[in-house]
Amino acid sequence: MSGHSKWANIKRKKEKTDAVRGKSFTKIGREIAVAVKEGGPDPNNNARLRDVIAKAKANNMPNDNIMRGIKKASGELGSINYEDIQYEGYGTGGIAVIVKALTDNRNRTASDVRHIFDKFGGNLGTTGCVSYMFDNKGIITLENNGIDEDEISMLVLDLGAEDIDYDEEIITIYTDPTEVTVVSEGLTAAGYTLADASVGFVPQNTMSLDDEAMVKFEKMLDMLEENDDVQDVWHNLG
Repeated sequence: MSGHSKWANIKRKKEKTDAVRGKSFTKIGREIAVAVKEGGPDPNNNARLRDVIAKAKANNMPNDNIMRGIKKASGELGSINYEDIQYEGYGTGGIAVIVKALTDNRNRTASDVRHIFDKFGGNLGTTGCVSYMFDNKGIITLENNGIDEDEISMLVLDLGAEDIDYDEEIITIYTDPTEVTVVSEGLTAAGYTLADASVGFVPQNTMSLDDEAMVKFEKMLDMLEENDDVQDVWHNLG
């Protein structure tokens, strides 16, 4: 399952400023709020909340922030109605793109996302137009700082992971979507520091771009990720 395009996203995220990290915490807080509203504040009985907590911890969100978000969501969600929306389309150079958003105004978000696709030579399509080219997986990433490949391979397979990929900078572990929390918690308990842990889309095949188109596409990704309503972006750029 090589060539997973989230590597580029993780590398770019690692280079972002503390201000952007704070914005990331805000987005994760929104996911916590939706998860609590859907299934309650107890992660033992709320699988979605468990997964969001795993993602928060992988992104170094302090436990105090996580617990504060859960408590706030439990008591103050009456007037907040975020909606899960998935957008699909083709970006610069025909790269397939999936955008996950949480919004309280679907017209605003759809307009914003469509504008970004159009601005960089892409086009927003209908639901399902590109998602058939991806597999839904749990995706866990670690910075490759001399980690013993045999050791971590045996560990993650014992924990229930499906596959593992090695890059010079990033190690990516793939799981069934329902197992991402179990595997990420097992890695953390074993002393590994995660760069990210979430459920997302892995492309079945990847595409390439020339340098000029690559720069344009990365600007498109930046603009999507900077949008307050956008939670995650996946693509099939190799």
